[in-house]
Amino acid sequence: MENLENVADCKETVSPQNNSGSTMNSTEPHFDGKSMGFVLVHAGAGYHSESKAKEYKHVCKRACQKAVDRLRAGGLALEAVTAALLELEDSPFTNAGTGSNLNISGEIECDASIMDGKSLNYGAVGALSGIKNPVLVARRLLSEAQKGKLSAGRIPPCFLVGKGAEQWAISHGIPACLTDKMTTKFSLSAYKRNKRKMELAEQVETKRRRQSSGRGNDFRCLERVADIMVEGEENHSACLDTVGAVVVDHEGNVAAAVSSGGLAMKHPGRVGQAAHYGCGCWAENARDVSLYSTAASTSGSGEHLIRTILARECSTAMQSENAHQALLEAMQNKFISSPFLAGEDCVLGGVIVLRCCTCGEAQNSEDIKALLVEFLWSHTTESMCVGYMSAQDSKARTRISRLPPGAVAGQSLAIEGGVCRLGTGSD
Repeated sequence: MENLENVADCKETVSPQNNSGSTMNSTEPHFDGKSMGFVLVHAGAGYHSESKAKEYKHVCKRACQKAVDRLRAGGLALEAVTAALLELEDSPFTNAGTGSNLNISGEIECDASIMDGKSLNYGAVGALSGIKNPVLVARRLLSEAQKGKLSAGRIPPCFLVGKGAEQWAISHGIPACLTDKMTTKFSLSAYKRNKRKMELAEQVETKRRRQSSGRGNDFRCLERVADIMVEGEENHSACLDTVGAVVVDHEGNVAAAVSSGGLAMKHPGRVGQAAHYGCGCWAENARDVSLYSTAASTSGSGEHLIRTILARECSTAMQSENAHQALLEAMQNKFISSPFLAGEDCVLGGVIVLRCCTCGEAQNSEDIKALLVEFLWSHTTESMCVGYMSAQDSKARTRISRLPPGAVAGQSLAIEGGVCRLGTGSD
């Protein structure tokens, strides 16, 4: 691990698909000697239309700014990552909190989780209705668990689902919110279109069965099936999924969080990767000076991410010497080519990761602290929107990462990232 100077400098290394070619872009962040930390956020791995690119980037910028505001105020990683998620959940353009997909019954059921790298505590909610910001419930579960056992020696919960999660949240001071307050014009119109398409598909299937048992075996009616599938099924990456963030604070602590409204027209009670341990997010402080602190947050097809435990796999991979190569191999071997997904021909997902270390003179000095932060994102979907910012930057940087022309979603991947050196001197 290299010695660091008393600077804050972020450089982005771009390496699309599976090659080592790169370009360098650097920024000159503001350094005031009073704060240090870094945040990386994502607004889902899926498909981000050019027409709405500005809105997606804007919400990522706001989320970064909210997290950095907490860091500059002396907040720790857990506080900062929560602040970022609240902004992402409140945006009507993301599939999390307000604006979430409706399930087949026309209700919103959200998943979310959060993990603290310092304590290794984790909190999560699944299929949660009636709460505007699911991440607040996950955060409260984590905080309550840190207080120790309940009365009569009972172990406090870290993962709650459905009505029980809603009741627990309200009993702990988190206000209820009606579904219609979280539903947007876009999500409601999408639900109505999808419901009509499902009804038509069922009619076609009924007619197909009748015709297949008749003499003519006329399957001409099946020509309409491709035109009436639920939005996103024709192209699995068309629907945006999870949002998330990873943060490192001035003490070198890391935290990660993730939140999702889940799949459109999902069955009530379905819980996606955003709530599952090791699948939606992961954060772990280094337990030895030879190791990195790492954090990850995922997005994509929940079932694919659950079966591969992708967040933890990618976080573990960051202990390798070459972070870029390690993430590339993890996405290829542990995800696209995973034996747990052998029957899938279109494996869809994305991840943001960071690793950091306190290096060189900082390890033995009370006056100087320095952090080296390496941050990366990778996806097999058509696109992924990300934003990042250090506590010494004047503004966040955002981009919509896309697969190279000709690449096939679910079979190819893009990987990009950079390095941020952070340093503070004594006042």
